[in-house]
Amino acid sequence: MKTYFITLVAVFGFFSNSDTEQEKIEIDSVINQWHKAAAEANFDNYFGLMTDDAVFIGTDASENWNRKDFEAYSKPHFDKGRAWTFHKLERTIYVDKNNKIAWFDELLDTSFKICRGSGVLEKVNGKWKIKHYVLSMTIPNETSKEVIAIKDSIETNYIQKLKSKK
Repeated sequence: MKTYFITLVAVFGFFSNSDTEQEKIEIDSVINQWHKAAAEANFDNYFGLMTDDAVFIGTDASENWNRKDFEAYSKPHFDKGRAWTFHKLERTIYVDKNNKIAWFDELLDTSFKICRGSGVLEKVNGKWKIKHYVLSMTIPNETSKEVIAIKDSIETNYIQKLKSKK
């Protein structure tokens, strides 16, 4: 009986892990399709891979868009046939135990050089969709002082503006 139980647990664990790995493959594919749609300036495919309540946070501190506002910002770029091109360098995907929510982080080769993306996906009607995405430029530690000096004159005023809203 003990052997039967151990075998059952092992088999269940295998299938459970196997399900999670399959979800990760599907999620990776969705993120790849999303980046590809941007590179091809395919507005409908790009936004079709996002939830209705999606949020996109860009590299500028002021870029915190709901989907509707992000569509408005993006449309002129897509209409010109040139949106943005991100090539995955590495990506790590995590999935909740119910296979309904996933989150990831990635390093990307972009026109800004290396950027970090991170996001959340939600399974909607059996399909993974991007719910939240954050794009950040990376700053090599050895250049931090120079970058901070450049940002200082621009962001000091923005910091004060945000503090005054409290």
